Order: sequence, then C-alpha cells, then structure tokens
Amino acid sequence: MFQDHARITVRAGNGGDGSMHMRREKYAALGGPDGGDGGRGGSVYLEGDPSQNTLLSFRHRRNYAATSGTGGGRRNCHGKAGDDLVIKVPLGTIVREFHTGADIADIVEPRQRVMVARGGKGGLGNTHFKTSVRQAPDFAQRGEPGEEREIALELRLIADVGLVGYPNAGKSSLLAAVTAAQPKVAAYPFTTLEPILGVVAMDDDGFILADIPGLIEGASEGAGLGLQFLRHVARTRLLLHVVDLADTDCRGDAIADVDRINAELASYAADLATRPQLVLANKMDTPEAQAAWPRFRAEMNRRGVRCFPISAAGREGLDAVVRATAARLSELRTEEEATKRAALHSFATEGSFARYEPAPAMPDRSFRLEATPEGFLVSGDAVDRLVAMIDVGLVATQPYLRQRLRQLGITEALLAAGVRTGDTVYLAHERIRWGPPEAPPRRRTALARKTGAG
Repeated sequence: MFQDHARITVRAGNGGDGSMHMRREKYAALGGPDGGDGGRGGSVYLEGDPSQNTLLSFRHRRNYAATSGTGGGRRNCHGKAGDDLVIKVPLGTIVREFHTGADIADIVEPRQRVMVARGGKGGLGNTHFKTSVRQAPDFAQRGEPGEEREIALELRLIADVGLVGYPNAGKSSLLAAVTAAQPKVAAYPFTTLEPILGVVAMDDDGFILADIPGLIEGASEGAGLGLQFLRHVARTRLLLHVVDLADTDCRGDAIADVDRINAELASYAADLATRPQLVLANKMDTPEAQAAWPRFRAEMNRRGVRCFPISAAGREGLDAVVRATAARLSELRTEEEATKRAALHSFATEGSFARYEPAPAMPDRSFRLEATPEGFLVSGDAVDRLVAMIDVGLVATQPYLRQRLRQLGITEALLAAGVRTGDTVYLAHERIRWGPPEAPPRRRTALARKTGAG
C-alpha cells in the first residue's frame, strides 16, 4: 500500500540535572562544590533512506522520543548523554511544521540527516556557580527540557520522467512496455490509484519513469485524484504527455485534452507550465487515431512541441520515444550542471566569505513583555528555558537569576516599562516580586586593600 503523507510527534530527550554536591573527604576541610553537569538529552533526526518508497510505516506509529540524559555526580562527574533517535524516511520527503506549515527540510539525498527536535542541555553542577563571594553555592541547574514538535511528512517521488495525461490514455500500458514494472492495466478510468516507478534500462544509461494516476479537469482544485498525486510531478525533469488520439472516452478533441491537462499542471505549480514535455499520441493502431494524427501532428509542430505516434498496447514506436527521452534528459542534466557551476563561480568571485563580519554580541531579545493590572508578563523561549532550569523561588538562586535577567535584556526592558520594587513579575508560569536592582560590585583600590578601607 502506498502512502505519501503522514503526521508524527517527535520529542527530544531532556537534559540531565546538574549535581548539587559538596566535597566531603577526610583531610579536605572546606572542600567546596564538586557537583558535575548533567548529560545532554538525545535529539531526533530524520534520515534519507533509498530503500524506502512509502510513508506507510508512520501510519501505525506516530510518536517518537529520544532518551534523556542522566544527572551529574560528585567529583565533577558528568552525566551520560541521551541516545539520539534516527528515523528513516524515503528520499523525496518534505518535512513541515504541522501547525504553521513552515518548511523544515527537503530530504532528497541518501543518508541526508536533518534534526527535527533538539535535545535539552544538561544542567550545570553547583561548581559552576562558585564565585569569590559565594564559595559554597547550594543550588544547581535542572536539565533543559527537550524540544517537542508535531511535524507533517509529505512524499514526492523522485523520478527523471513523469507520465501525465487523462485516465485511460495508456500510461500504465506504456510503463509496462518499456520497464519491468507491472502496473494494473484495464480498459476503465482510474485503473492506477497510486504512483508506480519503473526503470528504463539502456546500454549506456537509464532513467526512472513514474506513472502518475490520471488527471482530469479541476485536478488542481482537488477533482478526481488530482491533489493526491500532482505533487509527484513536481520533481520530474521531463514530462511525457500521453494522449488518447482515438478518443475512446469521447471527450471530443485530443488537442483540447493537451491544453486542459497543461492548464491543470500550471494551476498546481507555476513552474510546471514551463517543464519540458514530449507528447505521445497513443493508440495509433486504431483507425480513429490514424485519421486524427495529421491534424494533431500539424498543431504540435506549430507549437514547437515534439510528438511521437505510438501504440503502447502493440509496443509500436516506443524505441524512438525512449531514445528521444534519454537524449533530452542528457541535455537537461548538462544544463543543470552548468547552472550549478555558474552559481558557485558567481558566489566565489563576489568574495562573500571575505565580506562576512560577525555581528556584535547583542542581548537575547527572544521574549515578550506585557504590562497588565496584575503585573508584568514576560514570556518567550528564553524565559521558558530559564524557569525550567532553575527554581526561581529559592533564595540561593536569586543572584544567578538577576544575572541572567540582565544578560537576556529583561531587566532593562522591565525598567523601561516602569517596574518598581514590590511589583509582581511573571516569568512564564512563575511569579516573583521585583526587588531593587543589585548594585554592581565595587572594585577596591590597592590603597583600600592595604588599609582595609572600603
């Protein structure tokens, strides 16, 4: 069973807690803090796997979690890091944030690995908080929570050539005739209900051919099977447009069929309107097709479109189509390589590396501040991480909390907003009472140190 979309939840591991430990050994009076750091949490990655061709495995399992790091220990022993989780996906998988629709990655290369959930940092042990005025810190950081997110996976098959056309035009018969694939072939519309790949083998090269389920008018708006499978045309370099020249479904005009399908492709994605095409006039073994061929060929020639008379069922005219397809693909690949080389040359000659200058360090402004009758609300990712990793209510953590608020730019923002001593400040879900700003430590001069003053 083919499945080309899925929705999963990934959760990275939490960081291990830092250790709050004091050295206590014989003959080591006042040993001081020696708590180790917690281990980082495992991250979640998606990796391209060429052996897979469907997202069916995600139908039965939708939740994935990496392991958490362990806590630090005494004697500055660090905790063990959590194991990363690698999830294999087919090549051609597009990864998006489910709720916002924002693109995260496009996995098209074997072993291409993308992080989709970052593991939490391990908490710092109390040895990191020792200062000249705080010789025995009695607190340590908690581990940072791992990232959790819901993502959408969309598979777009990677093929060199895509077969497009109306249902029952003969695409499956053509695929069966030129490849070893065995699609279902029958004389009724929508015989093919899922994309099928086949490899066209040649002496010096070959290419991958994809049979896309038949399109109808309105496919770009969801009619028929359009929206389900139009996405698989997007990655192809070349389109083989199969036309039923015998008009066995009585639509009226093969030329109009070509125009309608091309209009649907352009409506779905603008770049498909300019995708190279070869038109295949199928069912030339019938009198109706032979009678319609001269007019059809004249119109395609007038438009500058190469067309080939074929009979997929009788396997007539297919060698010329395969050779022309291989030659056109070779030209397209050469053009792509030339474009890449030109882009790399332009990038190098512009001296982009030489002009790069690191931005000056600035306070982290990834927070939001709102003044309300109940107090000042401060929220954002940086604030969430801060309150998750320390207990803001402990007296021992207050100096560190004030330091982090200054570094994040929150103190400056609150003062600008008019905060006063005694006001209530909400840091994410935690509530604190705003105290007077701590005066910076005063440096003692050499004379003061000698005399014991100041």
